[in-house]
Amino acid sequence: MRMALAQINPVIGDFAGNAQKICDHIHKARAAKSDLVIFPEMALLGYPPRDLLDRKSFVENSKRFWPRIQEASGGIGVICGVVTDNQQSFGKPYHNSAFFFHDGSLLATFHKKLLPSYDVFDEERYFEPGSSVSWIDFKGERLGITICEDFWNVPEFLPRTLYHCDPLCPLEQASIGTLINISASPYHLGKVEWVSQLLRRHAKRFKSDVVYVNQVGGNDELLFRGHSMVCDEKGKLVACGADFREDLIFYDSGGVKGDINGGPMDPAEEVLQALVMGLKDYAAKCGFKSAVIGLSGGIDSALVASIARLALGSENLVGVGMPGPYNAPESLQDSIQLAQSLGIRFHEVPIERLFSMACDSLSPVFSGLPHDATEENIQARLRGLILMAFSNKFGSLLLSTGNKSEMAVGYCTLYGDMNGGLAVLGDVPKTLAYRMAEKINERYGWIPQRTITRPPSAELKPNQTDQDTLPPYEVLDGILAAYVEQGMSTQEIIAQGWEPQTVRWVVDCVDNNEYKRWQAPPILRVTTKAFGTGRRNPIAHRYREGRMI
Repeated sequence: MRMALAQINPVIGDFAGNAQKICDHIHKARAAKSDLVIFPEMALLGYPPRDLLDRKSFVENSKRFWPRIQEASGGIGVICGVVTDNQQSFGKPYHNSAFFFHDGSLLATFHKKLLPSYDVFDEERYFEPGSSVSWIDFKGERLGITICEDFWNVPEFLPRTLYHCDPLCPLEQASIGTLINISASPYHLGKVEWVSQLLRRHAKRFKSDVVYVNQVGGNDELLFRGHSMVCDEKGKLVACGADFREDLIFYDSGGVKGDINGGPMDPAEEVLQALVMGLKDYAAKCGFKSAVIGLSGGIDSALVASIARLALGSENLVGVGMPGPYNAPESLQDSIQLAQSLGIRFHEVPIERLFSMACDSLSPVFSGLPHDATEENIQARLRGLILMAFSNKFGSLLLSTGNKSEMAVGYCTLYGDMNGGLAVLGDVPKTLAYRMAEKINERYGWIPQRTITRPPSAELKPNQTDQDTLPPYEVLDGILAAYVEQGMSTQEIIAQGWEPQTVRWVVDCVDNNEYKRWQAPPILRVTTKAFGTGRRNPIAHRYREGRMI
């Protein structure tokens, strides 16, 4: 059987656009003499629609486009992710489903059985689980049809064994020839190898080909890599879709090798491509044609500007330099050089006079009190005000430039450098940001070398560097990875060899700055635990890790 894997980039709620894209890929697959074309989970609606599913009209309107896809299936089989009604008198109102069309008819409907409700997932909120995973005989071959999580209830592949059943067991007894999984599986760094291992495991278990079709693109904070795959019955990769872009690949079952368009990447390259895709989709799907970035002369703003240049094009970007009383001349020089290298417009808007006026206005109240973080934050907030003015006046998306290391410990200013419509680096540790900047320069040479080699500084007081306040970033990022991403306790982190006082300081900072992160822009997720919907900590609480209160 000749199969086509259509990893598409749907827009949530754009039923007409998504249906047209699905039909276009059906026509291409049929023209390539495919017997079957397979689309991702919820391909018609886009994933995840979240509380749009609470609007009855949302699902009802999606149904209007079922006939269009059904009609397009003339002469070819089509598997497509949809949302259907729960026909029972109890339970949640909908099923997360897959339709199997052929020759203008609906042959079968399959419902997702395992509904994840951990990390970024919340499917039990909306969906009733299907009763069982099933199969269909098509073109002389028995196909097992599964939807995303139905595939994952395997030891070592989930945080723990979360479900009481393995929905794939009936497929073992059915002697299927090909196991198919349609997915909208969010990206994080290193996930592809994890999925590859899962596919190999299932291929050997079922002694059959395993076909995995994954959504691609960015929907809010969640990124989807694509990288759809086919493994043969021996667990060998025989077809692979492209990374971070739409693709239509073909595979002939029975041991014939298919298209291989994706491949391994080093972490810096992988995250760079993910963020370029995520920013491009966020801007397009939200209706932004341009972006504005505050250029400080530092590594983070230079990296964000480079990513934006790749995602949106130089003609759609504006950089703003805002020198203040404590900025070194090199900072403005490097910002101007960066803007020239990127080919973007640049404006210089000094803040010294605004800062002086703000301090003069507050002097009657602050008289006799020493300068401290208050005055530092006034500078950051003046810059935030100016950038928001650019955003408002020109309808541009303001990109905040803070990285994960800073946001984790609160080394950022509310209503200042945290201003923005999207936090491009909010899930990128500082040490990884440096590696990504070096990757940019290897390829394009855009970032001034001095920006990379100078000690990082907020430049909000004389001779300030980040390490006046923070541990070295190699130390900070190691502790943060253990605490935030791996969920280790203070004692477990200390047992790894980190200095105890530093560990406690970092952990306290993370816990004490939750209120800031609740007010941050959406953060593009690239690690296993970003500051977003996958990490839902309260602000008002008295639990402190490693301490009895």
